[in-house]
Amino acid sequence: MENIDIGKKVEKFRKAQGLSSRELAKLAEITPSMLSQIERGLANPSIQTLKVLAKTLNVPTFSFLLEEIVTEDLIVRSNKRKEIIIDNLTYELLSPDFTGNLATAIMKVPSNTSSSENPLEHRGEEVAYILEGKIKLYLDEDEYEYVLEAGDSVKIPANLKHKWENNFVENAVVLFSVTPPAF
Repeated sequence: MENIDIGKKVEKFRKAQGLSSRELAKLAEITPSMLSQIERGLANPSIQTLKVLAKTLNVPTFSFLLEEIVTEDLIVRSNKRKEIIIDNLTYELLSPDFTGNLATAIMKVPSNTSSSENPLEHRGEEVAYILEGKIKLYLDEDEYEYVLEAGDSVKIPANLKHKWENNFVENAVVLFSVTPPAF
């Protein structure tokens, strides 16, 4: 809720409609000084005033209450990635964080390493793409075993037990996305 600035949103919608502040104030039946205070963040409008402004500007009332997206926070620089180390595996988070519905990471699997002793499952779907090396993937407990090489990909449905294992000479690097984000 800290990234919500109702006044800026009112001003943005007003300008998009090509209205001056006096024109909007007159249409919404509020004083120009009240509208000015709202737009500058010096006054908080009542719910009723928000409803009137929304109707006048032809936007849904809730649009004033949506958090602003700070676009700078969407960028992850290669030298600023969050790194998660679990046992011998290293995960580099490509997504800014674990909020939202999707997380993408790079998993580095050294030679003679496994993602876990036993196959694991999680509630989200996963899509993985082998960037470097090759890796063995066990699906559905240990029932199915596949060797994936650079360029191969796999979709792992939610709750399907799986395990990654690199028993090859070279390290493996796997790009994957999980929805919802879970490690």
